[in-house]
Amino acid sequence: MKRSKILALGLALALAAGLLAGCTGGSGSQSPSPTPSQTVTPTPTPSETAPAEKQTVNLAVLKGPSGVGAAKLLADSDAGETANDYAYSIMADNTEIVAGLSSGSLDIAAVASNVAANLYNKTNGGIQIAAVSGLGVLYILENGNTVQSMADLKGQTLYATGQGANPEYVLNYLLTENGVDPAEVDIQWKTADEVSALMVSGEARLCMMPVPAATAIQMSNPDVREALDLSAEWDGLNNGSHLTMTCIAVRTAFAQEHPEAVENFLADYAASVEYVKGDPAAASELVAQYGITPKAKIAELAIPKCSLVCITGKVDMADAIQGYFEVLSAANPDALGGSIPDDGFYFE
Repeated sequence: MKRSKILALGLALALAAGLLAGCTGGSGSQSPSPTPSQTVTPTPTPSETAPAEKQTVNLAVLKGPSGVGAAKLLADSDAGETANDYAYSIMADNTEIVAGLSSGSLDIAAVASNVAANLYNKTNGGIQIAAVSGLGVLYILENGNTVQSMADLKGQTLYATGQGANPEYVLNYLLTENGVDPAEVDIQWKTADEVSALMVSGEARLCMMPVPAATAIQMSNPDVREALDLSAEWDGLNNGSHLTMTCIAVRTAFAQEHPEAVENFLADYAASVEYVKGDPAAASELVAQYGITPKAKIAELAIPKCSLVCITGKVDMADAIQGYFEVLSAANPDALGGSIPDDGFYFE
């Protein structure tokens, strides 16, 4: 039975114009033949107007929840229906995107919000955010029925993915606020594939995973239940903030040189998010097609839990994310690269 479940999981994880114008001149009435001193000047024909050339944008999204909202944009790009031309990549983790943004090989990317803050601080403002793109997507799953609160994790072994990024800092904060020292939980940091395999086989009892990976685990092992929604746990603290886990980052130099391309991207992305949220069944096929999740069914079930948004504008972005950053900074300033980013962090 374990072998069949693992095989099933393997499949699930195979695992995120120019207008032609012209006119002619003429008259319907006769006139005397011109004398030798007269000339006839032909009516000029307007030249053909060439279509505006689209800006090429090097774009990256992550597999998983932060890539889900971009699925329709990728399809529209392939069909030539987007405002920009996108040379896109679908990457496995934040480190690949950090390398691309740092080197300049990427212009725009979906990334964890604290990673964007780190980059902003460490590159002296070389990275900005253009949109808040996702809220909370983390869940505690259990093979069993013993965990009903964060406090119940004390003394337990918890398998998790996302060390050094939002998941680690969110988990540590929630444990601490519920009276549990993170050191009192045996947190085993592994890849998403490793955690999933352990949960599906039954070798692991507890894990922290984001959707859609959490959805895939539950589909593969019906004994696994959703024990805790970490967004709900965060909201329950009434700390004046909400989880704002992912964002759209843009290289500041690119944004300054091509502000219209950034605005065009935001329009393309907002339309994509609305499509995905409005029709999960159709969108799930695209999500699977681009390898953002391994199966369409996983995406369809996960989309309602992906907390997809597209919050733009300096004031609105700051309002959405500032409280979250304040909590992270108080818990561990290193989570943000040493300090909360200043107003220059927000593209406008």
